[in-house]
Amino acid sequence: MKRKRPVEQVRAKKFLGQHFLTDESIAERIARSVTGCTQCLLEIGPGMGVLTKYLVDDKRFQFKAIELDSESVEYLHRHYPNLDVIEGDFLRLDLGQIFDDNQFSIIGNFPYNISSQILFRVFEQRNRIPEVVGMFQKEVAERVAAGPGSKTYGILSVLLSAFYNIEYLFTVHEHVFNPPPKVKSAVIRLTRNDVQQLGCDERLFVQVVKTGFNQRRKTLRNALKPLNQSLDAIPEEMLAKRAEQLSVQDFIFITNNISTENVNN
Repeated sequence: MKRKRPVEQVRAKKFLGQHFLTDESIAERIARSVTGCTQCLLEIGPGMGVLTKYLVDDKRFQFKAIELDSESVEYLHRHYPNLDVIEGDFLRLDLGQIFDDNQFSIIGNFPYNISSQILFRVFEQRNRIPEVVGMFQKEVAERVAAGPGSKTYGILSVLLSAFYNIEYLFTVHEHVFNPPPKVKSAVIRLTRNDVQQLGCDERLFVQVVKTGFNQRRKTLRNALKPLNQSLDAIPEEMLAKRAEQLSVQDFIFITNNISTENVNN
């Protein structure tokens, strides 16, 4: 039988775009999906602690949580007095100060409305964050885990798979949330791979990827026109494809074969 949290503990903060998980068996499964590749673990958006309770006493980690909502922070202080709770916004936080500039893993049931922003921040901080376990809207999770040729393959797919191995762990259905969202959710795990440098101008690489997918129905020859660069060194066979058909290595090749001059910042 599935155990439920008291209603008082799963109040939804709709202004944060958050739906609270009420099935503890799923919460425990998410918590146990962290591999322990670092000694530090940060939970983003713990809310009323449905994941926190399975992590706060885990001896593998120095564990902290960051929560924006003051009512949730107060609740966490009352029920987990030994937990180090940071009241603030992960997207604005100086990540080097959380664990004295040590690497740390991330876990969370992420608010749908900022989940992509969280992943872009992870990409930017990839050398500091070797692992992420998170629950996302299923559409976002599928997009992140997708490979070339998939209709869901996109900007985050390319950027994250350049530096992480991505696993789609399991689907989470609507009825285990309060209030029930209109969409399914899914849990994925990102694990840092061995790539340290892409072998190209990484800032330009990001711009090429974003520009290619901004008009994803167009061929690359047309989609990359906003870069205002010569594409003469790129094979016509590649230019005739759409962004969703290209691998990370293809985007690296393109980046290395256009001039960096006059590229818009």
